[in-house]
Amino acid sequence: MRMHYSLLAFVAPPQNQCVHSLALTTGTFPTRALRVVPVASKTAKEDHHFSMPATRRSHKASLTKLQMCQLMGINAAALTDFRFSFRGFARRGGDTDIHSHGWGMAFYDGRGIRAFHDPDPAADSLLAEFLQAHPIKTFNMVAHIRYATRGEVKLENVHPFQREMWGIAWCFAHNGDVSCFDRASYAGNQADCPSLPPKVNQINKSCVKIPWIGNSIGVTDNGERAYNPVGKTDSEALFCAMLNALRARFDTLPTLPVLYAAIAALCDEIVSRDSAAGGNTILNFLLGCGPHIQFAYSWPGAREGSTVWNGLHYLVREPPFGTAHLSDCDYSINFATVTKEDDRVAVIATSPLTNDETWVEIKRGQLILFDDGLPHKAPDECVQAEYRKHGLESDVIPAALSLEVDMRQYEMRTEFFQGADI
Repeated sequence: MRMHYSLLAFVAPPQNQCVHSLALTTGTFPTRALRVVPVASKTAKEDHHFSMPATRRSHKASLTKLQMCQLMGINAAALTDFRFSFRGFARRGGDTDIHSHGWGMAFYDGRGIRAFHDPDPAADSLLAEFLQAHPIKTFNMVAHIRYATRGEVKLENVHPFQREMWGIAWCFAHNGDVSCFDRASYAGNQADCPSLPPKVNQINKSCVKIPWIGNSIGVTDNGERAYNPVGKTDSEALFCAMLNALRARFDTLPTLPVLYAAIAALCDEIVSRDSAAGGNTILNFLLGCGPHIQFAYSWPGAREGSTVWNGLHYLVREPPFGTAHLSDCDYSINFATVTKEDDRVAVIATSPLTNDETWVEIKRGQLILFDDGLPHKAPDECVQAEYRKHGLESDVIPAALSLEVDMRQYEMRTEFFQGADI
């Protein structure tokens, strides 16, 4: 396996200054069937340097702008330092925007996860400053800044959430509104607590069973919930419901094309269920499932009464590398000076993190698997990640005998894989 580090020099900045750090967010990308979002440019610097810190904006000025959480993900072909992107992203946590209800980050170190969570604003967090001051490298990272809409401002409600399934560490961060997973809509109801009389149920809100999904992948509710939320957000309940469905569906470790198809079907089911219940569905998430694989899904939208568009954007930087300037503070870096010829990194974010590059907005209802810094937008494209030996690894569940056997066992349509050389 190719493993090398991207090098950089780092000078410790004054506290709260937007500084140089490196996350390889790289240049070319496919545009097939995707909306290209042009972003206003500033004059690119010839090399990276320090500038004056961005002026702190009034929270009141931005209260009418953003009303949901924000996401950031990194997926790389080489071990990559993510500080450049995270430095700009953290400014949105209470400085350039109002997402001041906590922040979190999870990144893979081998098969393990290093996770950091803080209920304080990212822009003022000593923990966030610590991460910005140390060149930590990874292939795969998920980060989140929170604007609380469901669940109190407490540590247990801070994303990304983590669970173990099949001996694999999974992590999940969500932006949006899925009302059918709002705790108030399913806690303490008679169907979920059949042993209690209805009158008691009206009072006892501690009796909770999260909704079941899985009909779209051929599994019905047997009453078991192996995964349950610790906090009280719709996001964590949604994550647990997805894992419950996948666990019920597979008795062998799914290959990436089969897993892609299953997650895509669950996303369709969630959107349909929430819409049928009258929800204004906004569902954007990042899902990590091992050291190399990250899924991104977008069902974008705006809250009622808001003009803020909540979706997902991405870009891929690869040779020839150029200069990038952060949107949330006055800092640029020339990636050509700190990268190697085989470096490549995809960066995913709720809104573009730089203002002199072209970002791509993920289409409504589109699921993308990121591996090796590349987007894979259909099951047949995921075969390439299997060829790179980046599929799921487990010591506790049998692997599929082959991709073709996996397809037949789970009744996937063979046209998904035409031209995939299997």
